[in-house]
Amino acid sequence: MKRILAAKVSMRSRGLIDVKRAMTIAGSDSGGGAGIQADLKTFQELKVFGTSALTAVTAQNTLGVQGVFPMEPEAVASQIQSVGEDIGTDALKTGMLFNAGIIQAVSEKIKQFGWEKVVVDPVMIAKGGASLLQQEAVSALKNQLLPLCLIITPNIPEAEVLTGMSIRSMDDKKEAAKRIHALGVKNIVIKGGHDTETNESVDILFDGKEFVFFSTPRIETNNTHGTGCTFSAAITAQLAKGSSVREAVSIAKEFIQAAIANPLGIGNGHGPTNHWAFNSKTESGVISWQE
Repeated sequence: MKRILAAKVSMRSRGLIDVKRAMTIAGSDSGGGAGIQADLKTFQELKVFGTSALTAVTAQNTLGVQGVFPMEPEAVASQIQSVGEDIGTDALKTGMLFNAGIIQAVSEKIKQFGWEKVVVDPVMIAKGGASLLQQEAVSALKNQLLPLCLIITPNIPEAEVLTGMSIRSMDDKKEAAKRIHALGVKNIVIKGGHDTETNESVDILFDGKEFVFFSTPRIETNNTHGTGCTFSAAITAQLAKGSSVREAVSIAKEFIQAAIANPLGIGNGHGPTNHWAFNSKTESGVISWQE
């Protein structure tokens, strides 16, 4: 047994084991349900090695955000540089970027390293209503970062900000997806979690040519803190492992459905999702997709 273990360690040290890597560029959630904490948990559950670049520290729990303390853009750039020049990454995601300076720094590093599997979760507003993206940063996000990303995953309020339109129907979602695609984004996933008029949570994927719909039963629960972070992290992990965009979104949808369907009951407000539910043979609900 010791000889076999030693052989495995030796193989790993020589780089013979193919370990996929995913990076998160996002804020820290002291409550552990969102941000880089949620991202790294998701990466681990989906069996990719996670790295991170911290953009801000938040004082946060299930009741809300009590404080936001952003990093300097140079500090964010330095973290990305450290990861990029040594460990590298097979895919990356951005979460809370907070201001235009950080967005510019992140965009420049993505271009420097030539990273293409980039997932943007345009984090703008926390569950409790706190702003997580300064108003002047929206134009920087649209002009600098979005043309570099492979997938963007806005919820309905975020899609409304990005497009300047009101979204009330499926036709509105389709039009919003087209408008975001015109900003240079290759694939748009508009999430259906905020559309509470139906018994299904329907996400739509648009690649510039066709729409694909991913539907799961809606779960009535208050334990949804970090769902957007977790969903985009799951997409990133699957892209790192070589999944197609459609397959990555499908698995991410199943992952987040399981995480919501099996709550942990932590905290007194919007509780976190259960990141290990997907791999625990729990009932995640039926997922279906159609063109």
